[in-house]
Amino acid sequence: MKLNFITEELIYHKSPQELTAMMYEKLIQNIGEAVIAIQHSDYFTANEKIKQCNDILYRLGIGLTYQAGIIAEQLDALYNYMSEQLIMANFKKDTIILCEVQQMMKKLSNAWNEVLKATPNTSSFRKNKLSSYEQHISITLS
Repeated sequence: MKLNFITEELIYHKSPQELTAMMYEKLIQNIGEAVIAIQHSDYFTANEKIKQCNDILYRLGIGLTYQAGIIAEQLDALYNYMSEQLIMANFKKDTIILCEVQQMMKKLSNAWNEVLKATPNTSSFRKNKLSSYEQHISITLS
């Protein structure tokens, strides 16, 4: 899915789980673009892409439902680890670290998408007002 053309209407019709999948994809895409930017010595663009990745990770973290149990705690720890690695990669302009984080996110995204396939579609039932979690996502993906 190409994430450059996301509208508020599209976001409004997605479930929180689908929005999470979209954020995972955007993070993977941004890391790839940061790697290319570093390879071309475009450190400004790399910095912007990595900052966007950390913003996505932050928003994913605040969207966690801790009543879900240990999985939420583990995702929070993973998001924090990825964020720390991205900061280090940005500081060092290290594409190896970026690629490691990207691979972790690809695995997480693949697992998340498999669960989505096995779960009934809930996107048709939407509230009239976006939750704060969805509002944060709409800002990130725009």
